[in-house]
Amino acid sequence: MALSEQFLEEDLHPIDIVEHIAEHHDWDFDRIGDDQIAMAVEGQWRTYSITLAWSNYDETLRMVCSFEMEPPTDREAKLYELLNKMNDQCWAGAFTYWANQKLMVYRYGLVLAGGQMASPDQIDTMISAAVLSAERYYPAIQLVTWGNRTPEEAIQVAIAEAYGRA
Repeated sequence: MALSEQFLEEDLHPIDIVEHIAEHHDWDFDRIGDDQIAMAVEGQWRTYSITLAWSNYDETLRMVCSFEMEPPTDREAKLYELLNKMNDQCWAGAFTYWANQKLMVYRYGLVLAGGQMASPDQIDTMISAAVLSAERYYPAIQLVTWGNRTPEEAIQVAIAEAYGRA
């Protein structure tokens, strides 16, 4: 059964839908308030902290997917150069580095103006896309920050197609 089939007759708040999705996937989550939820999603490289918040003001479901990172200070300029290259390839969402919090962040906002409703499948895809993007670029980030590779060399890791399985 598709996630959306569970909610055909209901008119749920977007964060209620996120809570159901987290339960469906058996993710650890904490309902911070009526309009916000935080969860932990296990990836291949990291466990990602994902927070979704609903804003009535601009009718947007905001998502932040993050993981801790402390790059060497002398590599930050190269990291920002890599982030520009990564964002050139992202059609939905964008990466940024929050230096004060020492977090790598992928952000996305789903605008639902005019009373639109997000479907469970849309929200599930939004969360999955965030984790997949973070997983895709994580090795490139590591190569730039710790492997002393250039952003051009590192981005090739994210662009290259993998064949087979190790």
